[in-house]
Amino acid sequence: TGAISSLQRQMEIQESELRKIRSEKELLQKQLTEREVQLQAVSDKFYSLTEEQRQEEAVVAMEEENQNLQEVVTEQEFQLAEQNKLISELQGTISQLQAEVVTTRLHLLEQKQAQKETQSQFEALQHTELQTRVALELISSKFERYRNKIIQATFSVEGIQDPQGELTDDELLEAMQKIFNERTEFQQMLKNKSSR
Repeated sequence: TGAISSLQRQMEIQESELRKIRSEKELLQKQLTEREVQLQAVSDKFYSLTEEQRQEEAVVAMEEENQNLQEVVTEQEFQLAEQNKLISELQGTISQLQAEVVTTRLHLLEQKQAQKETQSQFEALQHTELQTRVALELISSKFERYRNKIIQATFSVEGIQDPQGELTDDELLEAMQKIFNERTEFQQMLKNKSSR
């Protein structure tokens, strides 16, 4: 935004200079027109004089005036050419500044779009994280309930001592394995007894 403001200020300065130069150009053109009118008036005056006056008085004055006017016209034409050159350069500078403004604005729009996309991805990740946490809490709760049921079932078997304090997963597995082994041995004994 600062770059765009700076470019716009430069454009305004250049455009102000361009307006000033165009105004000076118009003034020069107006002066040139006035000089041409004066030259035409002198010329008309010359032709309105009598032949004798034309030879004695007007010729010298007209030549002097004509020379002066010609010098003024030449100088003003030179100034106009310089002004036109400067106007062309200023217009080129303004066009370049306008292109830089457009480029800067496009770059800002691209940055805003990238920022929106990043924000959208971040929000999606936050939503996914929240869903994952909820699912994890649900699974943890179900697992804990299931584990408690296993503990209750395991230690409700006759001959198994109640756990002392917090029970680890390894201790629970060991108690279940013990029950399994005892039942397997008991079934084997029943089979042997039956076969006898």
